Amino acid sequence: MKVAMYYNNNDVRLEELPKPKIGPEEILVKVMACGICGSDVLEWYRIKRAPLVLGHEATGEIVEVGEKVRKYKAGQRVFVSHHVPCGKCRYCLRGHETACETLHTTNYYPGGFSQYIKVPKINVEKGVYPLPNSLSFEEGTFIEPLGCVVRGQRLANVQKGDTVIVLGSGVSGILHIQLAKFLGAEKVIATDINDYRLRAAKRFGADEVIHAKEKVPEKILQLNGGKLADKVIVCTGAESASKQALQCVDRGGTILFFAVPEPWVNIQVPITKFWRNEVTIMTSYGAAPRDLEESLKLLSKHKINVRDMITHRLSLKEANLGFKLVTAANQSLKVIIEPQK
Repeated sequence: MKVAMYYNNNDVRLEELPKPKIGPEEILVKVMACGICGSDVLEWYRIKRAPLVLGHEATGEIVEVGEKVRKYKAGQRVFVSHHVPCGKCRYCLRGHETACETLHTTNYYPGGFSQYIKVPKINVEKGVYPLPNSLSFEEGTFIEPLGCVVRGQRLANVQKGDTVIVLGSGVSGILHIQLAKFLGAEKVIATDINDYRLRAAKRFGADEVIHAKEKVPEKILQLNGGKLADKVIVCTGAESASKQALQCVDRGGTILFFAVPEPWVNIQVPITKFWRNEVTIMTSYGAAPRDLEESLKLLSKHKINVRDMITHRLSLKEANLGFKLVTAANQSLKVIIEPQK
């Protein structure tokens, strides 16, 4: 079978691997679509394991079912979660499923940028989601990224009446904009350094947009009746955005680091000021099953517009171009690989 083998962001090659053989408790899925995630192009995060087949937003059709699998059958349209928690450890039981060691060590083989994936037993049991007829394979690739956004906003308690600022208007930023509006945020403001993405942020529901090189805190005060933001959501790894986030939060507010800078970057926090003003700094990582279920529900009912976020549909042979488009973060939003093209 054909795969897109990742060596680095500028070197993704079309290669051949044997079609996986499944065991009695596994399934084989023919991949129909898989989105390129912003985390796929974090070279510092990925390159240490290269070469490998990436892709964790896969949808497709079950083509083979192990003899002991009773829950699924060949022909079903599904989304498959690459990481699944155990549901039993102290982290899972305390609501921190994405800190579960099992979640960090599970995956399907070889990756979503291939024509077929083998889904192991634990993923079959805990990470397969049938797609309703109302959802296309392409739209289904958003279940995982939107699930991550659902988790982040749930943990940050985004609610009706909030002023939310989203720093970075790529795919995750635009999903955050749409979800915050759906949850009843009174005002959503978005930033970016790219005019194309600022226009996209406005198109997908941002009430106001600010170029990230402007004096963002001052602009927020002007746009928000003299107040800063109740919720600040960082959706870019740029160090400047992390620093900017600390200046944009109102008293009693929350900063959510949905994206983070490179691991060698240290950000100075005005902790005394935040202590006096009861400011919360928090992170979120990935999505738990409940987040994916909520995401699937939102997408099935078309409460979040993802169809219009897709700017490129490429074959495995064009995966190298896809990675360059996502890395450049210029004239693109969601880039989807269709392995059967």
